[in-house]
Amino acid sequence: MDLHDSVAVVTGSNRGLGREFAAQLLERGAKKVYATARDPESVQIAGVTPLGLDITDPDSIARAAAIAGDATMIINNAGITTGTSLVDGDLAQIELEMETNFYGPLRVTRAFAPILASNGGGAILNVLSVISWLHIPRAGAYAAAKAAAWAMTDATRQELAPHGIHVAALQLAYMDTDMTAHLDVAKANPADVAALALDGIETDLTEILADEITRNVKQGLSASPAVAVA
Repeated sequence: MDLHDSVAVVTGSNRGLGREFAAQLLERGAKKVYATARDPESVQIAGVTPLGLDITDPDSIARAAAIAGDATMIINNAGITTGTSLVDGDLAQIELEMETNFYGPLRVTRAFAPILASNGGGAILNVLSVISWLHIPRAGAYAAAKAAAWAMTDATRQELAPHGIHVAALQLAYMDTDMTAHLDVAKANPADVAALALDGIETDLTEILADEITRNVKQGLSASPAVAVA
């Protein structure tokens, strides 16, 4: 997809990776960038069009879609992690992760797919995680939600291709954002990840692997599932 003169909607644009996506899209010649957040006043990026959007609220998504009727690209970036396990974790937190990380992007996709099709096609990028493949017990809720989002990405890619809409996944491990601030590990720069992902969209990649950890995990998917060690 040619990003020049595109009209993009980026969820979760007020900080981190979403902010980088919005800013870099403008640098690459996007005609308009709807930088969304639950509180549009929290979006502080020169040149973008702030737009209120809560991906857990169907009415909010519908209002945003009614405003951004010229969209040709969607970046489903907004997400959360609660660090909740599946066996004994708070079920409400597990439901919140599914609502935000799976149903939210799905609802956004369903709302904007007809708009993209009517505008001649375009692209949808879903920001996923290596955790969609590497299922760690202490982050079971996040893993389940991101795995569901991975399945959704692959299925909607096939559904939307006849309408001229390319659906891609960004898979990544640790990145230097608020979500990983408590972790003492090497982290990717959000600016670098955004640039890599936008390069992938411009070259019509279906799966964009942002780092070495993610590439290694992808190569090991055929291995036997992990088991508990006594």
